[in-house]
Amino acid sequence: MDAEVIRAIFGWSSLISIGFLFYWFIMIVFAHDFVYQIHSKWFKISVETFDAIHYGGMAFFKLSIFLFQLAPYLAMRIVF
Repeated sequence: MDAEVIRAIFGWSSLISIGFLFYWFIMIVFAHDFVYQIHSKWFKISVETFDAIHYGGMAFFKLSIFLFQLAPYLAMRIVF
């Protein structure tokens, strides 16, 4: 496997992950009550806790994308 293939993997992985993050954001913003209703059937959780968990999860996921996918992609773009 050469550097071009690895760089392409990091690039596509970043785009797909950002797409998932965008989908998650859209679902929480526009279908908040529906998503909460589904989760509250499985877990006894308040709306505030539900919002905090999703906000923290999205922040962690975004940070992970930047650190483990986008930063290596950009570093490889600069070097190669």
